[in-house]
Amino acid sequence: MTELTWYDTLTKPMFTPPSGIFTPAWVFLYVSIVVSLLIFITAKTPLNKKEGYIYFGLQMFFNILWTPAFFILQKPILAFVIIIILDILTFMNIREFYKCSKLAGLLLLPYFLWLLFATYLNGGIVFLN
Repeated sequence: MTELTWYDTLTKPMFTPPSGIFTPAWVFLYVSIVVSLLIFITAKTPLNKKEGYIYFGLQMFFNILWTPAFFILQKPILAFVIIIILDILTFMNIREFYKCSKLAGLLLLPYFLWLLFATYLNGGIVFLN
């Protein structure tokens, strides 16, 4: 729990939600991500899906990297760089999914908006601490 103690000591930006919001939000977002991927996989399209799979895999990789960078290594600047890359990759992922299935792309929008909010929070922590 050391990383949570460290987090609790940080000065946080305005609009930081209470800690209890994060788990339900991520459960909803991960369900949306999985449903989007399943729709993309099953979409009948003449388009090549290779780029969609690549962007999906890369953005999930950076999604996984963010938590240890921020909470375990306690490196908000590194985490900020990671989340900016994640934002870009997620945007590209949405674009590729949308080409094959509008619904698959649209289902990733709440995730993308949450990432942008998380980018604001992470950047705020970098700036304020």
